[in-house]
Amino acid sequence: MSPLHLSAPLLRFAPSPTGPLHLGGLRMALYNFLFARRHGGKWIMRVEDTDATRYVPGSVEGIRHALNWAGLEYDYGPGKDGPHAPYFQSERLDLYRSYATKLLDSGHAYRCFCSMDQLTETREKLARSGSNASYDKRCLHLTDEEVARKLRAGEKSIVRLNVSDSNLPQRPRGADLVFGPLKDAHASLATDPILLKSDLFPTYHLASVVDDHEMSITHVLRGEEWLPSLPLHLDLYAALKLEPPKFAHMPILLNPDRTKMSKRNGDVQVVDYIRRGWEPAAVLNWLALAGWGVRHNADTVSEEPATRSDAPDSTTILTMQQLLEQFDLLSITQRSTSLDPAKLEYINKHHLSQLSSTPGGLASMAERVHGQIKEAFPTSYSRYKQTSVVQESLNEADFFFFFFSQGRLTNITDIPLHAPYLFQEPNLSSDEANAMLKKVKPQQRST
Repeated sequence: MSPLHLSAPLLRFAPSPTGPLHLGGLRMALYNFLFARRHGGKWIMRVEDTDATRYVPGSVEGIRHALNWAGLEYDYGPGKDGPHAPYFQSERLDLYRSYATKLLDSGHAYRCFCSMDQLTETREKLARSGSNASYDKRCLHLTDEEVARKLRAGEKSIVRLNVSDSNLPQRPRGADLVFGPLKDAHASLATDPILLKSDLFPTYHLASVVDDHEMSITHVLRGEEWLPSLPLHLDLYAALKLEPPKFAHMPILLNPDRTKMSKRNGDVQVVDYIRRGWEPAAVLNWLALAGWGVRHNADTVSEEPATRSDAPDSTTILTMQQLLEQFDLLSITQRSTSLDPAKLEYINKHHLSQLSSTPGGLASMAERVHGQIKEAFPTSYSRYKQTSVVQESLNEADFFFFFFSQGRLTNITDIPLHAPYLFQEPNLSSDEANAMLKKVKPQQRST
């Protein structure tokens, strides 16, 4: 079978409600959308909200608004119930606890009763001794009677995965659709990672594995930052005797100066691009080509060689239909990619040009920018007092046609900036007007 395992794929986009959707999240949603649609599958939006300390009210609504603006409609998720509900992890806590109990009963997990102070002291002691371990496994050796006594006494506990070569079933070979075969990275993981916290909320590791299995996810597309956790997740699948999905980790997006994009720095929020009037088709075009690789033959996940297709240039103008026809997950590069704002300007300009040539395109754009122009130049509409907003917009469409014919417009919101003279009465007494008047012959001047 092909390493992509393309029989009716089901994917999931799983944002955390910690703020507005950022460009990296929109790109991840786009890749899930493109892969699912290209191969006749579906995709789910699942909200990973188990960390209440980071929850930002209104985040889910903001994420949905950004996806709707971009035209990325998920098949199941908040507002679109389906066979995999509920779609908020905070509503699935009993499920995670039942899986934690399975791991405890099989001996693949154990309860740890150490306090935060004890854990800190242990970690510091191990570090001073030169050990790479982060925990000394002391609670692993508690007897069943000692565990039961502590629970009866009301002592709080966490659940840890019992990671040892002798305890876990044979681990599947770590591999990724983008990065290929992976080296064993268990040494970089925390010692016996936590699965269930003392408040009975799961960590990402347990929740994501349980949900991906319960929702029958076939392909997991997520950020490169989760690549080091893949060995742990494969351990969980092995311990639970579950078949893991195919994984594809996407290299992160960088600022033009090659620094990591952050919600705290720079224009990374999708809402900023909405406010500034960028075309959603252009933003998706820009993001899709960021990291879309070149032709390369590689043995990725199976013994079958995966032939990577030729990828378009990073400024190729592509419609959504063309993206769907050409998108190839196996052509994603392994390198982090910087987002160049100049490329967005170029792409946006051409998408506007395409839109302007469609029936009603100019009038549609004029209506979108109508309010902004009217706010910037309120007095310029005195001559339109007896006309409708649509008629005003049609008059504005004439201005758009002028700009497109000159090839000058990169963003429809630039009209007031580049051409205020189209909406203001000229000041004939200004120095500039007088200088221009001197260049006109008297016989050419209007009386």
